[in-house]
Formats: sequence, C-alpha cells, structure tokens
Amino acid sequence: MSEQLLTGYFIRRGSTLDRALLLKFMQRTYQDIFPNQDFSHLEQTVRQYFSSDTPLWWVDEDQEQGRWGAGEVNSSSSPSFPHSPIACVWVGNAIDQVQGNRHAHIFVLYVAPEYRRRGIGTALMQYVENWAIQRGDRQIGLQVFQSNKPALNLYDRLGYQTQSLWMVKFLSAEK
Repeated sequence: MSEQLLTGYFIRRGSTLDRALLLKFMQRTYQDIFPNQDFSHLEQTVRQYFSSDTPLWWVDEDQEQGRWGAGEVNSSSSPSFPHSPIACVWVGNAIDQVQGNRHAHIFVLYVAPEYRRRGIGTALMQYVENWAIQRGDRQIGLQVFQSNKPALNLYDRLGYQTQSLWMVKFLSAEK
C-alpha cells in the first residue's frame, strides 16, 4: 500500500524482503560521498540492524508521470514493486544518553542524484517526523558526514541542531 508523498511521488513501507535493495541504496549513499571505496562491509550493518522493528520506506515515481512505461520493469526491482524506487529512508531506535528516552534514529536517507532538489528529501524527513510524533518520540537523531554539505543544509533548514560531535582517531597497528 502506498500513499502520495508529494505530487508525482508515492511512499510505501518496505519489508525485510527488501534487504538486498536497502544494501544497494546504502552503498550508493556512501559511494556518493566517498567514491572509489569498497562498501561491502555495509552488508553486516544491514544484517545486524534491519528488522521489522526498524522501518524502511521507499519512494516511487508516479508511473503516469515517470520514466517507466506500461509493462516496463527494471532489473533492479524490489520484489514488492515493479520498478526500482528513487529514494528511501531507514529508521531505527536509539536511546538519548542524557534523558534516557527512546527516539527515532535515521540510519539512511537517500535520494537518487537525478531526483535531488525536488523536495523529496524534505518530504521524507517530514514523513518520518510525523511517524515519530505518532509513536510518542520527542526527538529524532541522525549522523551526517561533515563533508556532506547538501545534507547538512537540509537538516539545518529543517531545524536539526548539533547535540554532540562524533570524534575519531585513526590508530596505527604498528608500534
């Protein structure tokens, strides 16, 4: 079952059967930011965290307005829909380490490059915010790479604020 997300685009709930397609979208997300890297390790993330408790939503282009003609099927299709989605959002659960409250955490938000700057990312974020409010969450968390300026601009425009900084130090195995 799908519903209109915004004019020309529909959103539908994914299922655990969409594991391979979710992995493909995650790999695209990271490859956009870090080209020439191998992201095969993301399979472990999907295997470990993707379940019926971590909802996934797909965005499909309206077939009447879109690139898919009658009867045309994309070979990378999801088993539950006749063509490949153009965007997705995968949400998990986290615990606020200050207050101790459960809240939604966005694992992945991805919009295919040729569909960006059309309001799809904003509409997906608003959809997830409404979903989180309905289930009683008081906040939404996410992690974004400092180099991902378009995403940072989106989240800033939507009112997200930095609560903490994730810092890393790369260690040498040699002594």
